[in-house]
Amino acid sequence: MNRYFTYITYDGTRYCGWQRQPNGLSVQQELEEALATALQQPVPVVGAGRTDAGVHAVGMAAHFDLPEPAGDLPELAEKLNRLLPCDIAVRNIAAVRDDAHARFDALARTYKYYVSSVKNPFNRAWVCRMQLRNMDFGRMNEACLALYEYTDFTSFSKLHTDVKTNNCRIQHAEWTQEGDVWVFTITADRFLRNMVRAIVGTLLEIGRGKRTVDEFRQLIEAKDRCRAGTSASACGLSLVAIDYPDELFIH
Repeated sequence: MNRYFTYITYDGTRYCGWQRQPNGLSVQQELEEALATALQQPVPVVGAGRTDAGVHAVGMAAHFDLPEPAGDLPELAEKLNRLLPCDIAVRNIAAVRDDAHARFDALARTYKYYVSSVKNPFNRAWVCRMQLRNMDFGRMNEACLALYEYTDFTSFSKLHTDVKTNNCRIQHAEWTQEGDVWVFTITADRFLRNMVRAIVGTLLEIGRGKRTVDEFRQLIEAKDRCRAGTSASACGLSLVAIDYPDELFIH
């Protein structure tokens, strides 16, 4: 078998998420159908993870296998882009070792969450609009530092998932300003379901003065999802990058 990584960008607004679902349209389904049409054979795709309904991606990764070499990879990517709907695009396709795995070999994943109080028709699909008057982003960044102190993030995990551990190692977490948009960037070796949106929702409560940084630590230590804030809206969240070891790729 010949294995390939593909990197996909998508606007998640009209999808039930990345992963195939019995009662909704998914990005994975659209990609698999485009591959089947382009290559005239069924091509199952294994994603690097799952994104929730309405969440976007700039750098989602997935792998697929072919019995014969794919040939010209840029040409295949272009063919797929002609077949895919306008809200999904293949950025590139790369040959990898036959044991490379899009999910299990990922070193780190990076998400960004975008918020703004300014109405802008050009970013309405990917920036969450909210009132930011008196929002204390300095205090929110102080709370972000506390995330480095812990590995068990049960308090920010969707309940009743099938994961074996709720441990994650956060490598970066920070709010920065880009014009009239505030951006929360977070990088970790892995994320739990709904974790980023739950963290963002809780940090926004800290920014509004409804919680303290000490209370933020206490709710992490409680390992109780009910102690954390309401999850932020899906529309502001984007998966922006997934990092892999260079030795996986066939150059």
